[in-house]
Formats: sequence, C-alpha cells, structure tokens
Amino acid sequence: MTEQTQELVHNYSENGITTLTLNQPEKKNSLSMAMLEALSEELAIIASDSETRVVVLAAHGNVFCAGHDLREVREQFDSHEFQLALFNQCSKVMQQIVNLP
Repeated sequence: MTEQTQELVHNYSENGITTLTLNQPEKKNSLSMAMLEALSEELAIIASDSETRVVVLAAHGNVFCAGHDLREVREQFDSHEFQLALFNQCSKVMQQIVNLP
C-alpha cells in the first residue's frame, strides 16, 4: 500500500470483514483520480485476500461521497485524455466492486 493510498483510503480488517474508509472529508470524499486509484489498489489487494469475506465501504466525515471531484473535472475540462482516463478509472473501480469474490 502506498503512502497516498493510506491517506485517502484506510483499510481495516478483522474476522474476515474488511472496511475501506474514504478519508478526505474536507473534499466530501469526492472521487478524484487519486481517490479512484487508491480505491482500485485496495480492491485489488482485497480480491486476492482469501481471508476477506465481506467488504464494507465507509467514510470519514459527515458525507459518504459527493460523487466525482467537480473541481478536478473543471480544471481538466479541456483535456479529453483526462476526462477519458477519469471515467475509465471510475468504471474499473465499479467493476472491481461488482467482481469481488
């Protein structure tokens, strides 16, 4: 797990239950590219962990997740490559969740 992943997503496992906690409450835990990459990394680890039987998605702060980081999207508005990469990464994370064993 990278340092950035530890900052954005906390992973806690006990008795076969893994809790992934989004940890950017000051940004309403929005799905920035960095958050999506951190989630993807954690989900890949969990997918290969035979001890994990249940995954709980949680969040620090008073908002679970505001959706995509619109500030980041707006800043990269003219970058078709970024927009495509962002939505591909988002699709990857959603598929990782659906395909967890």
